[in-house]
Amino acid sequence: QVQLVESGGGLVQAGGSLRLSCAASGRSFSSYAMGWFRQAPGKQREFVAAISRSGDSTDYADSVKGRFTISRDNAKNTVDLQMNGLKPEDTAVYYCNALEVTTMKTYWGKGILVTVSS
Repeated sequence: QVQLVESGGGLVQAGGSLRLSCAASGRSFSSYAMGWFRQAPGKQREFVAAISRSGDSTDYADSVKGRFTISRDNAKNTVDLQMNGLKPEDTAVYYCNALEVTTMKTYWGKGILVTVSS
């Protein structure tokens, strides 16, 4: 299995940028597809971005496309989310997610808060 720890959250003004990082522990990090989800106050958890095991393919929610970039470093066992042009509606707890493709098991980080002020 894998354990996930997010970092890099905080408070930023609208139009600013933040970079989130997720550090994974355990074996075979490259066997996991990785993703980011978020949950805003009073709303359901929603998909933000995902990246394939090799890093060759990415996917984004329409709401963040063109503003957010997901990347991974399999040598360091990390996945990042670069967030530019932040909007107040991006305010949420952001969760790192790992999908073990061979077994379809999923794992979650504890989440990290991003607050975008107007």
